[in-house]
Amino acid sequence: MALTDADVQKQIKHMMAFIEQEASEKVEEIDAKAEEEFNIEKGRLVQTQRVKIMDYFEKKEKQIDQHKKIQMSNLKNQGRLKVLKTRDDMITDLLHEARQRLAEVTKDADSYSKLLECLVLQGLYQLLEPKVTIRCRQQDVEMVQAAVNRNIPIYQEAVKSKITVRIDQDRFLPSDICGGIEAYNENGKIKVSNTLESRLELLAQQMMPEIRVTLFGPNPNRRFMD
Repeated sequence: MALTDADVQKQIKHMMAFIEQEASEKVEEIDAKAEEEFNIEKGRLVQTQRVKIMDYFEKKEKQIDQHKKIQMSNLKNQGRLKVLKTRDDMITDLLHEARQRLAEVTKDADSYSKLLECLVLQGLYQLLEPKVTIRCRQQDVEMVQAAVNRNIPIYQEAVKSKITVRIDQDRFLPSDICGGIEAYNENGKIKVSNTLESRLELLAQQMMPEIRVTLFGPNPNRRFMD
């Protein structure tokens, strides 16, 4: 039985509908697969960038932390240097004040004459020379000569040796020296400085640890005390 035109048209439409349905399903399948691949790639890229960003900020954080540590260290060092400078200035002022007070020592003639005796005798013992020249302030010549006269017998009895001591009348100690004496051997190459200033300086050096403890307290970082 031959197909009519209507039957042919009907079959063609049915085939077209089937093809369209197949095509539509295929498109949906391709879209779904593309969407899945897109999401996978997107997730991979996002994760990669996320790791890069995290690494970047982690490095930045470490750099900032290191920078802060360096700044803190610098600030601590600057603070420590300022403290040390302030302490040194205080000690300098203290020694300056002590030097100014040395002038008071010579105002008591009895005490000063006894001090000169000690300074002269110590100078003789330190030199241990047969001939000694003593230099002093011009205003102290008489007291120094008296100290020399009293000490020569003491020295000679102690060392069992003769000694000649003269006071230099040509060159006196500078006027800004508070007091004391300088003792020289015969050729002047060996000197013992027993001025009040030199004794103060020596005493300050010897007592500096005690002075620092008195002014600033014990040093917590000091391991040995002797």
